[in-house]
Amino acid sequence: MTPTVQLTCDLISRRSVTPEDAGCMQLMLERLEKIGFKTEHLRFGDTDNFWSVRGEEGPLFAFAGHTDVVPTGPEENWKIPPFEPQIVDGMLYGRGAADMKGSLAAMVVACEEFVAAHPDHKGRIALLITSDEEGPAKHGTVKVVEWLEQRNEKIDWCLVGEPSSTALAGDVIKNGRRGSLGLELTVFGIQGHVAYPHLAENPVHKLAPALAELAGEEWDQGNDFFPATSFQVSNINGGTGATNVIPGEVKVVCNWRFSTENTAEELESRARAIFDKHGLKYDANFNLSGQPFLTAAGPLVESAQAAIRKVTGRETQLSTAGGTSDGRFIAPTGAQVVELGPVNATIHKVDECVKAEDLDLVKDMYREVLRGLLA
Repeated sequence: MTPTVQLTCDLISRRSVTPEDAGCMQLMLERLEKIGFKTEHLRFGDTDNFWSVRGEEGPLFAFAGHTDVVPTGPEENWKIPPFEPQIVDGMLYGRGAADMKGSLAAMVVACEEFVAAHPDHKGRIALLITSDEEGPAKHGTVKVVEWLEQRNEKIDWCLVGEPSSTALAGDVIKNGRRGSLGLELTVFGIQGHVAYPHLAENPVHKLAPALAELAGEEWDQGNDFFPATSFQVSNINGGTGATNVIPGEVKVVCNWRFSTENTAEELESRARAIFDKHGLKYDANFNLSGQPFLTAAGPLVESAQAAIRKVTGRETQLSTAGGTSDGRFIAPTGAQVVELGPVNATIHKVDECVKAEDLDLVKDMYREVLRGLLA
């Protein structure tokens, strides 16, 4: 078992369901501090974080990641216990194998190898690690970034270890993400008997044409890096459960995933105009959970592409698809941000797994990114 795979197993064996870290950070720091990293432990609310740096001056490259994992669901549904990592037919099983304890292990071992080869490297290397990425994300990376900003500490390049690959390790780099705007909408009517609709006002009937217009709206056409903004309804709830009662209100939960062609303010304004056009009596709670960001051509993207080419011999695809990540908190500071990690086919699933040999490929890619920027 290679050092990367062994460390991944050690991390998986710790039951670090959000926001618990369960000792994962200490495992990483014991290794990092041996090679000259200096650490600041940062606890915000119920969340453990750390910022660990090697080097005194020059451009700052940071790995960013999270030790927390999503819940397993009923553990009896797993063919291998989720916190007892095992390799079966070349696949390493365990919660967090792909998302993202394998990447954390790859970061640590890549740093060890790079520092051994380049003890007097240029610039600085840092790790920004949280245990609150899979949950509310209120006391994790966002708070560490605020802390860094208060110290006037600027990250130049950031590699987030999210599992970006689709079929083969390194086949996709995420060089941006769409923004996410949520909406909790309550439409009010007047409850009554279905046989006397003139004495009631059905909010479902009022909502339906407005919702159809929202779903059919072209919010933008996207651009070279982003698909068009999409709108999706994720939940509708109304009524008493009885067939003879007109409901007094209906609740809707929906979401926009939006490109850099739009802003959250523009989307909210256009949505409210549609509500008003259809005469809805409503309460709307909009929640922006992430702005879109994009890292176009530049040293970080080019270094990542070159690293993947050197390690695997393949060209990589740039993508902004998928959900949000903690990169959304780092990019607004002016940092170049990319996401690079193992194949994401089983993340958040029962029997999460990753090809064990891919973890060393990811480690080699990380080391080569360091070499390209700081050697």
